Amino acid sequence: MNARLSAGLLITALLVTGCGGGGGTQTATTTPKVGLITKTETNPFFVKMKEGAQKSAQANGLELMSAAGKFDGDNASQITAIENMVAAGVKGILITPSDTKAIVPAIKKARDAGVLVIALDTPTDPQDATDALFATDNFKAGELIGQYAKAAMAGKPAKIATLDLAPGVTVGQLRHDGFLKGFGVPAGDPSVVCSQDTQGDQSKGQTAMENCLQKAPDINLVYTINEPAAMGAYTALKAKGREKDVLIVSVDGGCTGVKAVQSGQIAATSQQYPLKMAEDGVKAVADFAKTGKKASGYTDTGVTLITDKSVTGVEAKDTAFGLANCWG
Repeated sequence: MNARLSAGLLITALLVTGCGGGGGTQTATTTPKVGLITKTETNPFFVKMKEGAQKSAQANGLELMSAAGKFDGDNASQITAIENMVAAGVKGILITPSDTKAIVPAIKKARDAGVLVIALDTPTDPQDATDALFATDNFKAGELIGQYAKAAMAGKPAKIATLDLAPGVTVGQLRHDGFLKGFGVPAGDPSVVCSQDTQGDQSKGQTAMENCLQKAPDINLVYTINEPAAMGAYTALKAKGREKDVLIVSVDGGCTGVKAVQSGQIAATSQQYPLKMAEDGVKAVADFAKTGKKASGYTDTGVTLITDKSVTGVEAKDTAFGLANCWG
């Protein structure tokens, strides 16, 4: 009996010691958790982002929790996901905010609870509402295709249609503004003869292009927020027999988009890298879990102009490079 009692007391003491080291919340063997919250689960961009997060979590000894909105713009689901992840004890949350302003109070609560919050792809408004941002330089992405379009037009007077994202969405505004700067025209310039919102959707892109052609049949240059919108524009132009004499430029670099560049439907696109955003974000959370040091500021995850019809003065890679690095 005495031997058994002594052994039991020893085990109890060891258990108490093990719990005490983590403040009673975790044992030494608990795997740190990282959360990923994307805008949707179905968009290939976010599918690739989740793939990058999973790969990086495994490499860095973290457990990945993931969630997404039911649709692009679903702020309520993202708020619920943040609350659930904080309750589950995550060390950090990576988020692509659907509503860059409305999500801020939920992010503040998470940060107040000691959680590292990093925005991926889309900055919050204000940007410093998160600890850090890992993203494409969306202004630069737009600027690159603007520079390309300017050179490709070779001095021909431009009649421009911009097929944008939606009002108040930072990514869309940055790409739009970057395109105008790259092309060398200010906002409100008369060369921009039509601007329509597409929500980045192919069918809405087609409708927007149809509307623009009704307003200005002599459009000869189309900027689009992403490649689905670009393919919608191409469909509308083809229906009018205009697909060969209108230059289309875009942003994203998904595999379908790069193939459209390869086939000549889109002249050029700026490629971004969602897998790298997620990999780098997860690594930052792993570093925080180990050292307590928080990532901060903006990290540019890169952008590359993709085209098979290069122009003088604008650095670009061909579609072989684009296909080797695309997503979707």
